[in-house]
Amino acid sequence: MPYDNPLLEKSIKFASRIVKLYQYLLKEKHESIISKQIIRSGTSIGANANEAIYGISKADFIAKLQISLKETAETEYWLRLLVLSEYITEAEGDSLINDCLEIKRILISSLNTAKQKDN
Repeated sequence: MPYDNPLLEKSIKFASRIVKLYQYLLKEKHESIISKQIIRSGTSIGANANEAIYGISKADFIAKLQISLKETAETEYWLRLLVLSEYITEAEGDSLINDCLEIKRILISSLNTAKQKDN
């Protein structure tokens, strides 16, 4: 069941990867602190973007996308920490970070467009 919206499509696929990372960190690495942080922020990106689509106003739409953007920054931080802490390889981290940054660029573009239309 694909989305018609590239942001929603990419964010749900990213969230799925984050869920798998969470499971790996718990089962294989026995890591529970960072994994809980990343599951919250990594899945929140798409949840807030999806909620933005159904916002009750333009301000609500922008606010939800802003939250998604903040969550990408947090997720990127946790991913970088996982690489530096050697819980995941640099290649695994780079792949996830690249996906996160792609979503971040889409969010920034969407926010800029929405804000321009507001003026």
